[in-house]
Amino acid sequence: MTPISFEFYPPKTDEQRSQLDKSVARLKRESPEYVSVTFGAGGSTLSHTPETIQRLKREHDLPAAPHITCMGGSREEIRGLLKLYRALGAKRLVTLRGDLPSGMVSPGDLRYANELVEFIRNETGDHFHIEVAAYPEMHPQARDAHADLAHFKRKVDAGANGAITQYFYNADAYFRFVDDVRGAGIDIPIVPGIMPIANFSQIRRFSDLCGAEIPRWVMQRMLAYADDVQSIRAFGAEVVAQLCRRLIDGGAPGLHFYTLNLAKPTLNVLERLR
Repeated sequence: MTPISFEFYPPKTDEQRSQLDKSVARLKRESPEYVSVTFGAGGSTLSHTPETIQRLKREHDLPAAPHITCMGGSREEIRGLLKLYRALGAKRLVTLRGDLPSGMVSPGDLRYANELVEFIRNETGDHFHIEVAAYPEMHPQARDAHADLAHFKRKVDAGANGAITQYFYNADAYFRFVDDVRGAGIDIPIVPGIMPIANFSQIRRFSDLCGAEIPRWVMQRMLAYADDVQSIRAFGAEVVAQLCRRLIDGGAPGLHFYTLNLAKPTLNVLERLR
């Protein structure tokens, strides 16, 4: 069976913690290889990711990989996080450049993800399995596709073990990217990031920000459903399940689901895959 993993974001209220616990309990039945927890950037939210890592281990007995970014952080702060995550038993990190936290004007001591990967390797050796980000449809801030690939290679050369892609809905973009990566002499696993479609207006906003293309035929069908939420969810689950099936058949080494702390949209896809 193709390995799967799930991404969650750290809850900040009791209501959000209850929602996370319910979703995790349902998704755990799918036997994920691991789960990841996104990074709370800026000020007091720095504590939310470690707290969630602890919660997933204590309450759900799940191996959890914290996201760690270089934006707004000093080397000493990042060093402290690495020590904390080692103490919590984390063996995997999702290592990202990240976005500059609101109100901060300085990017911190490290500017790019490859610098962060190199720093982690120098500090911790081979303790962590390091995942980095990949962009089959190109990072929205990259100068061009060639520059984007060169930046990805720098992250791998710095010591990355694997990559998780930005979500996409065009399988050809993924396969083309993997071909380009292999042509550049990069052999690490490239796991597709999968975004289930439950709230289409939300996905449109996300896609506008991150540069993920929604195929025109999917867009037009979704718009035709208007406020028919059930039809949107059913159609969205079918579209994403077909995407996953094609990725698996094409040799994708795993699937990483962006859950948004909800269980049902991901489960709808997995049920159709079965």
